[in-house]
Amino acid sequence: MSQLPIAQTLHRNGHWHGDADTCTLTYDARFLRRKRLVTDTGLSFVIDLDKTTSLEHGDALELDEGTRVMIKAAPEALYVVTGENLARLAWHIGNRHTPCQIDDDRLLIQNDPVIAHMLRHLGATITEAELPFTPEGGAYGHGRTHAHEHGASAHAH
Repeated sequence: MSQLPIAQTLHRNGHWHGDADTCTLTYDARFLRRKRLVTDTGLSFVIDLDKTTSLEHGDALELDEGTRVMIKAAPEALYVVTGENLARLAWHIGNRHTPCQIDDDRLLIQNDPVIAHMLRHLGATITEAELPFTPEGGAYGHGRTHAHEHGASAHAH
């Protein structure tokens, strides 16, 4: 039985170059620490990072045998949010700690009927689409914005 290659090194998008295989993952699947993954060409490997990490579209994992695997955002079911005041709509999305991709003319969020109802009430137009999802990272760099703390007086959700 042969051992699978192991990825313990992460190169952030823009900090690596060269050829790479690809591994296409949804937003939720790109939040991991240790897991068996398969590239788009069928190569199995194990990712084994020091801590749970949010992998971003364009990041690359380096396998112990030298191969690089670029992470790609998979198309997934999303809501496309448009309206006259995108900044206001984005504020309300962020106030609910909902991951959001901010484009010039639209916002993309995961399908959440409760958030969609709130946004429609605020005047937004919501349409469904299958698109890659690359939401903004946390306020302090890479990472997810949920399960955050605000010090000793953290508020409950």
